[in-house]
Amino acid sequence: MADAQYKYLYRVDTPEDLRKLSLAEIKAYCGELRQYIIECCATNPGHLGSSLGAIELTVALHYVYDTPNDSIIWDVGHQAYAHKIITSRRDAFKGNRTKGGISGFPRMEESIYDSFGAGHSSVSISAAFGIAKAKEMQGRQEHVVAIIGDGAMTGGLAFEGLNNAGASTKTDILVVLNDNEMSIDKPTGALDRYLVRMSTSRWYNSLKRTLWKGLGVVPPLHRAIRKTGNAIKQGLLQNSNLFESLNFRYFGPVDGHNIEELIRTLQALKEIGGPKLLHIKTKKGKGYTPAEANPAVWHAPGKFDPSSGERIKSEYQAARYQDVFGETLLELAKRDERIIGITPAMPSGCSMSIMMKEMPDRCFDVGIAEGHAVTFSAGLAAAGQRPFCNIYSSFMQRAYDNVIHDVALQNLPVVFCLDRGGIVGEDGATHHGAFDMAYFGCVPNLTIAAPRNEWMLRQMMYTASCANHPTVIRYPRGTGEGVEWRNSEFCTIDEGRGECLREGDDVAIVAVGTTAGTALRAAQRSHKSVAVYDIRYVKPLDEALIIDIGSRFSRIVTIEDGAIRGGVGEAIIAVMARHNLHPQVTTLGIGDHFVEHGKPSELHAECGYDEEALLASIDRA
Repeated sequence: MADAQYKYLYRVDTPEDLRKLSLAEIKAYCGELRQYIIECCATNPGHLGSSLGAIELTVALHYVYDTPNDSIIWDVGHQAYAHKIITSRRDAFKGNRTKGGISGFPRMEESIYDSFGAGHSSVSISAAFGIAKAKEMQGRQEHVVAIIGDGAMTGGLAFEGLNNAGASTKTDILVVLNDNEMSIDKPTGALDRYLVRMSTSRWYNSLKRTLWKGLGVVPPLHRAIRKTGNAIKQGLLQNSNLFESLNFRYFGPVDGHNIEELIRTLQALKEIGGPKLLHIKTKKGKGYTPAEANPAVWHAPGKFDPSSGERIKSEYQAARYQDVFGETLLELAKRDERIIGITPAMPSGCSMSIMMKEMPDRCFDVGIAEGHAVTFSAGLAAAGQRPFCNIYSSFMQRAYDNVIHDVALQNLPVVFCLDRGGIVGEDGATHHGAFDMAYFGCVPNLTIAAPRNEWMLRQMMYTASCANHPTVIRYPRGTGEGVEWRNSEFCTIDEGRGECLREGDDVAIVAVGTTAGTALRAAQRSHKSVAVYDIRYVKPLDEALIIDIGSRFSRIVTIEDGAIRGGVGEAIIAVMARHNLHPQVTTLGIGDHFVEHGKPSELHAECGYDEEALLASIDRA
């Protein structure tokens, strides 16, 4: 649709403009907003499906509530594209997630309408309760709304927030549970089944609709309506309402694509104080047939033809690291019946779905609950299994205590595969795996491996499966070097032993993980004689190799796709210093700052450890 064909889209620059539209115009605006997001995401990829499913909800929220005075807190932010467009970022949305453009997630520094920033799930209720309590203490009569998806509601933090907020019966907070029966993948667990029962009870929904009309009556009747409604929920659902038991007044389920019903419901709920939860039913990818048909793929589909729905695939066919993990895990599981797969709601994202299809009884999607995933894995290992727990590097930050207390302290043979280690690109600061080598490097009993290519990832997984201690294997997002790895014989790699990849006399580069490829290319281009070493294991470090390098070279450059502070380069310097070796060492990696979004190549250059920056460091050394 050409810009000139949009009748209402360009009339709305702020929520105040939205509130000037008639109900008929709002319906039309929702359609144009949906089409605009599709067109923008077709050429500039992003999180499409979730935002398409939340169009009507977003419009209704900004129509009913006095934003930005009233606060809307989005969980994760995958649903927030319409919110960004309505709140003065329509034109900027064309550069969403590009370097220098707006973030794909809510950011407080980006807009006064972004009440709280979030890139990880399950934070909205706790943050919203904090904001609501602050407003209450300051005497401000403003509303606070948290929007959380059904998948994010499985996170422990969400329940902690519900439990605490529910105990504060006077604090005005509305939680909107956007139930689309999908997070990134299909949700699992008891909560999902509970929501299905609530949504599909025919008798309950029939009586609920009759009572729902009573929300418009005078306030003294509200209590009687709620009391009757709660009795119906308990009787027909054959158990107490989970949310009511936490002191949240439950309303719903409501059709999340019926804009009239949403507006009417939200307007009524504004008049009811205290903690409330509105359960809405939506469809991920709503309004775009390909996304509705395959919501997991269209969560973040990449570039596509908006008219046909055909996805545009890259010509580069090298395997993705996540697929190397998935295929290798299945092979290992066929060889060793003790091997179990665990993922916190990311089976397709980490490719554990490959094993799940063939061995569903030996794979567990535990929901968005990273801490539980780790301790569950610890329990499996304590009873004799060999769990492979795959968690994105930045998400593992949430389970740090569980790794230390439940796994490392007990020296249990859990294998942690950290996908998305290092710079991940357009998802930005909340998703970069910048800190894993630094925060795990100080933990006793952990072995930390960083494969430089696909073949080595396969062999490090095999080596870890044979070990009797916990192992962390971290690898990046995206495709590998294109080396042959499928069907290769399994072999163990000496833990804590590095490798010389290129001999040289003038300068030594010590590379970590996939930066070894960058190091080899830069060394080949340099006019100096440059040696290249792959450290392979971040912990334990190959001290003998480091001492040898420190003895032979007066100029050394270390390079890692991770934080410099507390990282491998600093650990190497410490080893040399303990042995009274003091060569000139330049450490390259991510500095002491949060890295924003952009293409990985742009961000590597910005951080000063792409091939050109490394070549310049070699020449200066």
